[in-house]
Amino acid sequence: MTFSPDLTACAALVEKADPDRFLSAMAAPVAARRVLFPIYALNAEVARAPWVTQETMIAEMRLQWWRDALAEIAAGGPVRRHEVVTPLAGVLSADLAAQADGMVAVRRWDIYRDPFEDAAHFDRYIDQTSGTLMWLAARSLGPADEAAVRDIGFALGLANWFRAIPGLEARKRIPLLDGTPDGIRSLARRGLDRLARARRTRIDRAALPAVLAGWQAETILTQAAANPLRVAEGTLGTSEARKRIGLITRAALGRI
Repeated sequence: MTFSPDLTACAALVEKADPDRFLSAMAAPVAARRVLFPIYALNAEVARAPWVTQETMIAEMRLQWWRDALAEIAAGGPVRRHEVVTPLAGVLSADLAAQADGMVAVRRWDIYRDPFEDAAHFDRYIDQTSGTLMWLAARSLGPADEAAVRDIGFALGLANWFRAIPGLEARKRIPLLDGTPDGIRSLARRGLDRLARARRTRIDRAALPAVLAGWQAETILTQAAANPLRVAEGTLGTSEARKRIGLITRAALGRI
């Protein structure tokens, strides 16, 4: 399968902004990459939008641009020409495009310095930014159990959030409601519980390339639960070689 210039641009964007998801997409069949790269490129652009300026109004406008683009896809009419939006319109259904709006809207937290309001607010942020992303990818590939996909997405989102904490704190953000070792340990175990629950549900083979993005979640959450200080130290994860071997193994076995 030959990629169009737009798809090639999406792949390059993901490779630069989100190398782990890029690796997981490259482990998928070529046909699946046509679906994954525009969705992952959308996520990369939306995740970046609040951080490229210190002007809150400009950041709000950047997020609104993407919400407007998704509304065009959801409406089923003409869609603006853009290297990400154009191929995205070819893979997202109207219903999924409407759901993707929540993934963008919740990123308003990134613009401001307010802490999360409560545990429900934190969970909603992780579910919308990571769970919805994984659901968009999985459902665009084929039938999938939404609860299981979102459980895996939540575990991955939590793992990625732990890894992002040193950078967030350097920006004077308050990333956790309870940043104590016990609080981190409790969060990590909750992520592991959701991952274990998802594994009791059969994921349709067509959707597997989407959930493969969560291949590192168990390792990172286990590390955080065992030694919460690794979160602040920024030492979660494994070597590049072990990471790639883990991805290859899970892709071959067809599980996360």
